[in-house]
Order: sequence, then C-alpha cells, then structure tokens
Amino acid sequence: MTPYSNLEIQNYWDNFSERWAKYRKRRSYYWNSISKYCNYFIHPDSSILEVGCGHGHLLNSIKGKDKIGIDFSAKMIEEGRKRFPNIEFHQMSAENITLERQYDVIVLSNLIGVLPDIESVFVQLTKVSHEKTRIIVTYYNRMWEPLLRLAELLRVKRKSPKQNWLSCADIQNLLYLSGFESYKESRSMFLPYYIPLLSTFLNRFVSRLPLLNRMGLSQFIFARPIPVTISPEQLKDKYSTSVIIPARNESGNIELAIKRMPEFGKNVEIVFVEGNSTDDTWETIQDIQQKYRNTHNIKIMQQQGKGKGDAVRKGFEAATGDILMILDADLTVPPEDLPKFYNAIATGKGEFINGVRLVYPMEKNAMRPLNTMGNHFFSKFFSYILERPIKDTLCGTKVMLKSDYQKLAANRKFFGEFDPFGDFDLLFGAYKLNLKIIDLPIRYQERKYGDTNISRFKHGIILLRMSTFAAFKIKFW
Repeated sequence: MTPYSNLEIQNYWDNFSERWAKYRKRRSYYWNSISKYCNYFIHPDSSILEVGCGHGHLLNSIKGKDKIGIDFSAKMIEEGRKRFPNIEFHQMSAENITLERQYDVIVLSNLIGVLPDIESVFVQLTKVSHEKTRIIVTYYNRMWEPLLRLAELLRVKRKSPKQNWLSCADIQNLLYLSGFESYKESRSMFLPYYIPLLSTFLNRFVSRLPLLNRMGLSQFIFARPIPVTISPEQLKDKYSTSVIIPARNESGNIELAIKRMPEFGKNVEIVFVEGNSTDDTWETIQDIQQKYRNTHNIKIMQQQGKGKGDAVRKGFEAATGDILMILDADLTVPPEDLPKFYNAIATGKGEFINGVRLVYPMEKNAMRPLNTMGNHFFSKFFSYILERPIKDTLCGTKVMLKSDYQKLAANRKFFGEFDPFGDFDLLFGAYKLNLKIIDLPIRYQERKYGDTNISRFKHGIILLRMSTFAAFKIKFW
C-alpha cells in the first residue's frame, strides 16, 4: 500500500471537518432559530430557567446572567454538566419543581407536547415566578403534524414520542387556568433545515408575511403572571407620577395644563420642556412655576436639541416619578383623562399604555382628514409589526414605568435615535423589552390655542421611512 502523505492526510481532515461543520449547522438550524428568537426579547441581566432542558444546548445559547436548567433525566443532566459547566443543572420533575428562587424568564421549548398534565406543570411555574416574570413557550404548529410524522417515517427527523398537538388557543387557555395571561403570540419558519439562501428567504421573509405567518412551524407564546387585584386605597398610594409636557409655541396652554391637572397616585410631578419657541412660551412657563410653586411640584427646562422626541427624552431623564407620562401641551388629550392611564398601569393591566384617539367621535376640527387616513394606515402597519392590535400609533400620550424606560434607554442603540417624534422610539422599545402593550381610548379634542407643529406630508414621509426601518429590525431580522 502506498502511504498517504502528510499533505493528503491534512486535506482529508480539513474536508471532513468542513463537511461535519455543515452537517452540524443543518442539524442545529431549527434549535438555533428558537434561541435567536428568544434572545431578541431577553435582557442580558435576566435570570433564566429552562424546564425540560435536556443536555442544555438551547439554554447555553440563550443570553442571561444566571442560567438554570431542570430535567427529569439523570443521564441528560450529567451530560449537560460535562458540556456546559457554566450552567447550573438540577434533576427534578417538571410536575414538582423544588427550586427556592424566582426567575426573570422561564422557557419551555417543545416540552408541552410530551407532558401528561400540562396544567400541573404550568401551576408549578407560579412557585418560581415574580410579578415581572416572562414565560416563553415554544411548540410546533399543529398544522405541521402530518409533515412531521412523514419526516419521521422517512428518517429525516428523529422519531419523537406521541405528542399533545395544541393550538395557540389551547396553550393560552392552559396558561390562564394556571394563573398566567398570554399577551403575545408569534409564528415563523417554513423550512426547518439549512439550505443556503433558500432557508433565509423562506424563514426570514416569507414565513413572516401577513396570512402566511399563520402556517409557520414554530409558534411562540409569551405570558406573565396575572396581576394581583389591589384595593382603591392601595392603588392611590402605590406610585408617584411624572407628567412630561413638551411645549413649543404653546404659551396660551401652559396655565390651563396646570389648572386642569387632576390629583392621582402618591403625588404628581409636572415637567415642562420648552422647545425652541418663537413666542413667549418659555417666559410663561417660568411665570407659571412661580405662581403655582406652593400648590404644584413643577420642574422646568429647555431642550438643546430639536423635535418632540428629544424633548420627551430630556424630560424623562429629569423626572423623579415611578411612572412616566407624556401630555402634549396643545391639550387635545384632556389632562382629566390621565388618572385612567395611572389606573391601567398601576393595576398591572398593561406595562406600556398607549393612548388612542380613533375610538370616540372627535370634535369637528380636532384632526384633519388626511391625518386621520394616515393614522389608520400606521395603525394597521404597526399591528402587523408589533404582533398585537395597535389602534393609534401617534397619540401623544404614552405611559410606562420609569424602571422600564431606563432599560429602554440603555438599549436604544438597537434601533438608534432616529425618531424625531418619540412615539415610535417608545413603541419599538416597549416591544423589544417584551412589555405588555395595551390601548386606552381617550376623547380627542380640538386645539384651543396656537397651530399644529405637524407637517402632514413632510412628517408623513419620515414616519413611513421609520416604519419600514422598524419592520426590518422587528419582523425580518
């Protein structure tokens, strides 16, 4: 026999390693897509618990500060400890979780299909959840059952035990019975096997298009603990609030904003941010602060940049309240409605409260027809992008906890400071933070003083460009 040269041996192993890497990439493609999607919504400082972790491959690929995996199989746990020493593994049944701490994120990936009693496992999750915990459940779309069974017969897919085939509605109902509410669902993936270019095209773009996304293989359910009911007395003293009022050429509305501001929560801080006015708005704000210094907590400042978005960010940074609210200085959103926003977020009904002007009849000149058409268009577009109904994206009043805003601001580089209005910046950021977004209808009123600062065509084009940019950062990444 002619011995192989060192060069031939080296080439053989190089080719083998390349083929093996491609094989592993194809085999892990499906699971990598799940971890990639979960990571999109998980904060790096979060503590993570995976129930039914197996060897820990998925948990290892999910970002987080503390990662704990549990599985009933001693063999799986032992193998996981060898492969991933950075993960804390525990052998235990999902029907009897004995961990003594609570976690920020709990993942159940393709586990519920083999559980004999899904509800009892979901109930166990309440023991390791706090009020801000996020539950992420991933599972096959039941429409794919025949194809997956065929793949097992053809030995393209590893044979799995007989499955519980559940729709999203089934999973949401079981979560609700166990003390959790589902607030978002998503589907993706048409080709669970890596084929260069084709997999990217089908899974990144086609599977996420309207209607077609109903057929995606992977379905994701996001849930959180159902908020505890609190009494009116507890509600009143639960949070302090900062109301940020950006004001440009709004001199005639400044005192009205103070006079019409109701009392709610522990206390209300009012933050005026004047923005390069050409009238006497800044002088009026200073006079009003002095006039009402004994009855109202008023903070004033001038923005150095331009646009409402810059003013809102400056006001939010200076605010000291637990809850942050925006009130446009034109007072087209009545200040008298702000307690509704407080109640919605303080009771836990939502974590980002979005004002909606398009439900109740408006006053005659409150909104011009072209503006109304534009708002309806962006409503449909955003409902698709954010995977939940958003009736009105451009209402000036939006509300969130300061603690959540601080996380949003720290992660702002993901989308960039591209929004001169501030509405999209907050909506996109809330989605990325995995907050429960809810709409709150208000009665939109006609402006009583001054002229609008919005240019229908110029600003409409900017909004469309921002929406398209967001679609690629949220849907087609």
